[in-house]
Amino acid sequence: MLTLCIFAAKSIRLDKCHNIYCLLDAHYTDGTPFNVIAKFLRESKINKALTDRIIVYESHVRRFWSSVRYVEDEKMICSAVRKNDENGQDIDVEIKFDVGDLRRVLELGDSDNDPIIIPERLCKGLWCRMGFTRHLNGKYLKTMFSPPYKFLIHCVVHALSHRKGAYDETSDYIMNIITCLVLNMPYNVSQVIFDHLVGNIGSGNGKYIMYPRFIQMMIDDHVKDLPKDPTDILGLRNMTADTLRRLSKNPKKDDPEPRARRMICKIDNPGYVAPENDAWRHENSNSEDETDRLRDMHEKKLRYWLVKDGKRKRTPKTSLAVSIPKVLTPKIVVKGIVERGSHKRRPSKQPPPKLIDEPVLEPLEVLQQGVDILKDSLESFLKKNEEATFVQGSRVEKINESAKNVEPEGVAHTDSEDADDESTETEP
Repeated sequence: MLTLCIFAAKSIRLDKCHNIYCLLDAHYTDGTPFNVIAKFLRESKINKALTDRIIVYESHVRRFWSSVRYVEDEKMICSAVRKNDENGQDIDVEIKFDVGDLRRVLELGDSDNDPIIIPERLCKGLWCRMGFTRHLNGKYLKTMFSPPYKFLIHCVVHALSHRKGAYDETSDYIMNIITCLVLNMPYNVSQVIFDHLVGNIGSGNGKYIMYPRFIQMMIDDHVKDLPKDPTDILGLRNMTADTLRRLSKNPKKDDPEPRARRMICKIDNPGYVAPENDAWRHENSNSEDETDRLRDMHEKKLRYWLVKDGKRKRTPKTSLAVSIPKVLTPKIVVKGIVERGSHKRRPSKQPPPKLIDEPVLEPLEVLQQGVDILKDSLESFLKKNEEATFVQGSRVEKINESAKNVEPEGVAHTDSEDADDESTETEP
């Protein structure tokens, strides 16, 4: 059983670029295009989630994901890790946490009352202010922004996104997190991360090592004396000085130069107050107005965005589903063809009728019956042959008896010759 558990843990996929930590220290960012953004993120609520350099041990996070389960009634994620007891024996230690525990350990500073869904128009209006100039209904790639905003997007995507790959793209909730950070609006980051953890638990064969840094932080919070082998360290591809240099480079020759924009909202002013009525700018703002551009926007049906009237577009995966009764199409039978809707199929062949009360004979009984039939046929033949022989013998006897009462053939022949002579002599 232990071998199967180890094999299951090893088979779970891992992406070493996922959930990495970011370099926001002034030592690395001062004198770069990212110094203002780095300072903004250091003072934000997601600072610890972005920068905590905890050492991740691969065997522990793999065992966590191989034995994890979600308890719906308690809204708890439950799993186990292995350590040695006082006698040196391996024992499993249970780990349980909910959204509140995750919020406390990551020091996210949000609350259950904070939203996780905001209007799509609000998001895209602010991103236009940040310098997005492409089609509003297309993809929002970090390469479409100037280096400061590209660095902001890069940090949030690599550290907080649940994806393994597609690190240039921004999903709806990543756009929400950045929007709320820039506008100084509340957002329940803890709930979003927890929802994705729960989704990964129920993904079956698609399960992978999600949020390894955060999981190691939760493990260390529950188990203080966990064994830590230096050879077991998971080498995540965390941000380095080379990463900062690559992000500061100009785009390729074929790509248009991103439009440089000044720092806005809370990035520029720590005391910034968010606009009311789901607006992404104040009325007295001196920046360009994006209202005309937003007329071309087609709202998407995504999980963490609202429609114009404030209703959610799609129910989150963790909410209860409403079952809709299935309406059955009546069957129509015409000349041996069954029709359901527009699909036709011929009825399957009926099995041959079974014989009722038919005795089942053993092979020896069949042979015995054959012998009896041959025996009866032979006796009948012999009897008929004997009768035919008897009849033929009787006929022969009758012929012999009748022959005794007739004269010999020689005498009769002489008389006839004499008569002929006499007739001859009497002729003149």
